[in-house]
Amino acid sequence: MKKQIGIGFITGLIANTIGIILCTLIVSSIKGTGMSETLNFYIKSGNLWTILTLGALPNLAVFFGFLKFDREYNARGVVMATFITAIAAYVIYFN
Repeated sequence: MKKQIGIGFITGLIANTIGIILCTLIVSSIKGTGMSETLNFYIKSGNLWTILTLGALPNLAVFFGFLKFDREYNARGVVMATFITAIAAYVIYFN
């Protein structure tokens, strides 16, 4: 049981990381800049929380994918990873 939640948590973190990379890639291609320039812009302007929250969208697909295959404990781990992301975005936004 705990092992399944851990696997779901790690899967959620990986999906979130992929989402952040994709979001940064899309924004940088729209602006015509590099990925590092775009990420540095969001860090300097204090809007890194937007990239974090948009990057959490793939967790939705992973969550429902686990539920479709009756992996409730894995889905709980994905929800935990999403909450960690939400808390991090909250801290970044209000700091």
